[in-house]
Amino acid sequence: MTDKSPDAFRTISEVADDLDLPQHVLRFWETRFSQIKPLKRGGGRRYYRPADVDLLRGIRHLLYEEGYTIKGVQKILRENGIQFAIAIGTGDMSALEEMTRRNAEARQAEADAASEGQQPVTETSPPPPAEADLVVGHARPRGRGLFGLGGKNGEPGEAADLSRDNRTLLQEALFDLLECKRLLDQSR
Repeated sequence: MTDKSPDAFRTISEVADDLDLPQHVLRFWETRFSQIKPLKRGGGRRYYRPADVDLLRGIRHLLYEEGYTIKGVQKILRENGIQFAIAIGTGDMSALEEMTRRNAEARQAEADAASEGQQPVTETSPPPPAEADLVVGHARPRGRGLFGLGGKNGEPGEAADLSRDNRTLLQEALFDLLECKRLLDQSR
């Protein structure tokens, strides 16, 4: 089998293999990120442009490597634009460093304003991500275990450590439940 040109469109299975993600995760992300717009052909078959793949790679990095929630990534895309996520997806570390610098500046401005008893004005830099945005895969406060029930033995503490396989299984179950809900809503 011959390799495709870097500019060629990719099928969902090719993109899923490239990003090491199940196909249903890519379809789910399409429902959560309006910026993901693959070309759809007859029968609903998806074809991803190289920029789409880079965007998905950037979203994957923010979710899985940086630990943002879906809402956190949506906020980043809203504030920094699609090109920012594409830059992250292509490995442009300067974009990631810029985000880190801007977040540090925003936190410093917030701390300075708090010490002076004022509200911070950070129009040029986005606010730092909320603590809930940084918890991997869950919109729950830190110090809670799986499903927000506490750490080991149900006591408050560090978040329950899940292996990558277990996290993937839980995400797949969640996506399956969301798809069931969508189908039920359609049938009503």
